[in-house]
Amino acid sequence: MEKMSMIYDALLSLHAEMVLDQALREFRLRQLYEAIDEALQYGDEATFLKLTDDLRALQNQ
Repeated sequence: MEKMSMIYDALLSLHAEMVLDQALREFRLRQLYEAIDEALQYGDEATFLKLTDDLRALQNQ
């Protein structure tokens, strides 16, 4: 029975890690989109290009 408990705990831990990773990824995506919009608004081409590269890299992960 203790083995089942250990497996269950490991699965819960893995699930929690996956949920956290997804939340962090979505947060970073929102940050990038907002920063890209701001760079466009101010005409900051260098920042826009860097941020879009970052966005592509995150989307390709």
